[in-house]
Amino acid sequence: MRTLTTTEDLAAFCEMAKRHPYVTVDTEFLRERTYYAKLCLVQLAVPSEDEGSAVLVDPIEGADMSLEPLYDLFRDENVVKVFHAARQDLEIFYVEGGVIPAPLFDTQVAAMVCNFGEQVGYETLVRKIAKASIDKTSRFTDWSRRPLTEAQKSYALADVTHLRVIYEYLAKRLERTKRKPWVDEEMAILRDPGTYVVDPDEAWRRLKVRTTAPKFLAIVRELAKFRETYAKERNIPRNRIFKDDALLELASTKPQSGKDLGKSRLLLREARRGEIADGILKAVKAGVECPKEDWPKVPPQKDKSQINAALADLLRVLLKAKAQEVGVAQKLIATASELDEIAMGERELLSLKGWRKEAFGGDALRLCNGELALTAEGSNVRIIEL
Repeated sequence: MRTLTTTEDLAAFCEMAKRHPYVTVDTEFLRERTYYAKLCLVQLAVPSEDEGSAVLVDPIEGADMSLEPLYDLFRDENVVKVFHAARQDLEIFYVEGGVIPAPLFDTQVAAMVCNFGEQVGYETLVRKIAKASIDKTSRFTDWSRRPLTEAQKSYALADVTHLRVIYEYLAKRLERTKRKPWVDEEMAILRDPGTYVVDPDEAWRRLKVRTTAPKFLAIVRELAKFRETYAKERNIPRNRIFKDDALLELASTKPQSGKDLGKSRLLLREARRGEIADGILKAVKAGVECPKEDWPKVPPQKDKSQINAALADLLRVLLKAKAQEVGVAQKLIATASELDEIAMGERELLSLKGWRKEAFGGDALRLCNGELALTAEGSNVRIIEL
């Protein structure tokens, strides 16, 4: 197997790849000790049985290698870039090179549309479609360490060689069922740069809070903003600064001094002094003094008592029936919370738009309007027009 460590060799492979209809891509990375993922390896393969049709790109051994030839391939609209569970891979390429591959195909999403279940793993698709197996012994490798063993290289390369068979099978099935547009809709989310950018001012929205009191949220917002900015600037994980539960504790106790920070039950020792402590105190002060007109605005909480429980149950039955009928994973079509919202009268939902409306949402609205009924027919559910 071939490992590329120079810009010239990478450019030659990428130019060759441009003559093919698609290229399969995967990465190996680490992010346990950093804010941004550390790219350790890129695997590439084109649809050919020739030796050299699949390669490893090693940015650690090839420290002076530029990845620009790879990014240029990613920009080529004539070559489909095929990934499995692409989100984290795409985040790396967007952060490192400012590029999001296009056209894009994610075999995990396609498999969910093709009735392989919810968030199906690569290993399962290799077994069911490629009729092969993967050696798991290198699964928990530290990909930053060199040299890599032949077993590690074989394991990494298998992530793109079997992917060729999987892609061709799923692409043909989508073409046959005319559901390629369904997958394309999902790819639009992965192609959106906003998917990979966390605005420090908006970082607080990722937290699970028990209260939505605006003044409390103003402090949460400032603490989350400080943590996100500090983590990004120093390339360290958020939780190394302070964890979510400590953040919420600080927003509740509103410390004003180092002595107050020392009373925290959840704050890491390193965060009780120095730059982090100063940042916490400034953030809390900014949140406390935030003018009322600048308090975070949150959508009003929906009153769960307003849910039509019987209708919500019928929607669950309908979703199961429609998912079985169209052969698509239920959770890809609609979540349980969305079904409750539909039963409450909410209509601006993803499950009621695009391909989901075609597969389920249209009938869900007709059920809500009393235009459909459901009945049991043996082990199946039958939809009756009223």
